[in-house]
Amino acid sequence: MQLRSLGRSGLQVSPLCFGGNVFGWTADEATSFALLDAWVDAGFNFIDTADVYSRWAPGHTGGESESVIGRWLKRSGKRHHIVLATKVGKDMGDGKVGLRPAYIRQAVEASLQRLQTDHIDLYQSHDDDTTVPLADTLGAYADLIRAGKVRAIGASNYSAARLQEALQTSERLGLPRYESLQPLFNLYDRAVFEDALQPLCVQQQVGVINFYALAAGFLTGKYRTAADAAKSARGANTTAKYLNDRGLRILAALDAVAQRYNATPGQVAVAWQMMQPGITAPIASATSVAQLHELVTATQLQLDSDALAQLDAASAQG
Repeated sequence: MQLRSLGRSGLQVSPLCFGGNVFGWTADEATSFALLDAWVDAGFNFIDTADVYSRWAPGHTGGESESVIGRWLKRSGKRHHIVLATKVGKDMGDGKVGLRPAYIRQAVEASLQRLQTDHIDLYQSHDDDTTVPLADTLGAYADLIRAGKVRAIGASNYSAARLQEALQTSERLGLPRYESLQPLFNLYDRAVFEDALQPLCVQQQVGVINFYALAAGFLTGKYRTAADAAKSARGANTTAKYLNDRGLRILAALDAVAQRYNATPGQVAVAWQMMQPGITAPIASATSVAQLHELVTATQLQLDSDALAQLDAASAQG
């Protein structure tokens, strides 16, 4: 496994990250444990979650994913095998939201307890919080790093302007900087990242761990008609966003390239992302070991210039 450097953090991560939003939600605990074991056994080390996962599910309050990972860590003893990333800032209810220093201190303790670990490798601001000075938020993270509770910090869902401002604040005040960015980016969702975030991250050596690598499953080819929305819990939202002329054009290109490489559309979609400038490790989820092995195989797929051009043309906007 060829590991990649995550920004300037010193963290070395696998070229694909397992998205933990499914743990305790669409993957029950036994399945989640099997997925985590299979991920590490395949040589991968990067796992991403968030305190808010999966608060959106009926009867859930948030923290379900972290708790499942924590129980797996306790049972497996594999903490030293993984780079563990989680996030803070999304609304957890009862006023628990945002990036105030006092709340960050409270939230990190709750995450550490659920994860059953003494440190988080990558702690990320899940959303920008413009109500709190960047210096205050970054200062709180500095305290956590000094205390050994966090190794590096990252940002998620930040605009290019705000990420640049945060990087400048860190440099000016001698504070830890965001070493990673977690943006929305895949073959369908390209514009926002490629416009200003990608050149900034490349220039500043900020690692990129993009989410929705498979566009909520659409790029696997799972959803090709409106009737396919019934295939999963998030099918209706997926088809509403992606099932259109451009989406079908992208699927057709994925099918063509996949056939040439004896691969699947999902594998080709992940391989394309891994070859884009600045991308460190796309984040993708699986709810079965078979799906996980398909993702693992995708990291071994090297697309040639013709395949990349075909996919770029099919996914061009406008």
